[in-house]
Amino acid sequence: MFDCPNQFTVSITDRISNIDADAWDGCLLETPGGDDHPFLQHAHLRILEDCRAIEGRIWAARYLTARDAAGRLVAAMPMFVKASPFGDLVNEQAWVDLHRRSGRPYYPKLQICAPFSPVTGPRLLRRRDAPEQLLSRIIGLVTRSAASSNLSGAHATYVNEGDLNLFKKAGWHARSNIQFHWHNQDYQSFDDFLDTLISRRRSMIRSERHEVAQRGVDIQILTGPDLREEHMDVFAGFYLSTFEKKNCLPLLPRDYFLMLGERMADRVVLVMARADGRYVGATLNILGSRTLFSRSWGGVEGFSFLHFEVTNYRAIEFAIERGLATLDGGIGGLHKLKRGYQPVTTWSAHHMLDPAMDNAIAGLVRQEGALVAREHLNLAGQGAYRRGPLLRR
Repeated sequence: MFDCPNQFTVSITDRISNIDADAWDGCLLETPGGDDHPFLQHAHLRILEDCRAIEGRIWAARYLTARDAAGRLVAAMPMFVKASPFGDLVNEQAWVDLHRRSGRPYYPKLQICAPFSPVTGPRLLRRRDAPEQLLSRIIGLVTRSAASSNLSGAHATYVNEGDLNLFKKAGWHARSNIQFHWHNQDYQSFDDFLDTLISRRRSMIRSERHEVAQRGVDIQILTGPDLREEHMDVFAGFYLSTFEKKNCLPLLPRDYFLMLGERMADRVVLVMARADGRYVGATLNILGSRTLFSRSWGGVEGFSFLHFEVTNYRAIEFAIERGLATLDGGIGGLHKLKRGYQPVTTWSAHHMLDPAMDNAIAGLVRQEGALVAREHLNLAGQGAYRRGPLLRR
């Protein structure tokens, strides 16, 4: 437990179940951008805890909470001690190598994040009346906590602009990267979207959709009460088989998907493809207030362009119908650029406890930043859109 200014007290617990759900979600909803970030809802973190995706061997939770004199939760931060790169969803191999050459271990480290979710959002949850002095003090306490636990450093990944500025004021280093998102330009239909594309991209998308339709594939979008346990079980099978094909350990267990469908069905948007009496592919999306987050795809081989239909085109149609602003495509996928997605910059903040390592990381981050900025400009010039007033940004 730590003392903070103005009668605020900060403490840390290793289980989200020790924190009142309404109090945690209240902080999240009052945080700028928090209403559009279901991955940090208490229910989602509780699912990760209950299915043992977060546990002490690799992911050790350290949920920080700040309370006022009356015991009201005023601010909170999801932190995790990471013992290995499993589930990091960021590329820090160069930093690991740098530590190894210097004879210092990179792991364990402290990571502030939405676990297993490479989506931009707030990392310092707070009530509207939380003073900035408290927020700055919390970041300082995070650094002290990492040092007292003999960790190499602290990292806030996929952080939004507001929180990034708080970390930068505290002396943390800002690191940039690129994802691909689709943006709704007030489209009324999928054809409206197609009309904004250059002709070869428009023709490509129509051809791909036509081929899937010719195969007689039936596609359903399931959410809320239409979503059943059998659907989530089928998707879990696709998810696990994807990792098996790559000879990799899955990030999440089967129980995660079953609990997600049971407890957060209104946030799940499951696109499922069926042909010849069996399911042949599916994509799991998570619904925010303004954004649809594309999470994972899985399917059988032999169905050309099915991945694009299920993961991209049906999700775009859903976003248009619901009036959502953004489709977050997640990590990777240069193919998305050809299908109407656009490059966006993502950010993380980093502070190494060893001054020499902190200076070295600062240099690497500056070099990367220049490369990322150039790559962003290059990718933006390769987009699928026609130039002109139809593309409003």
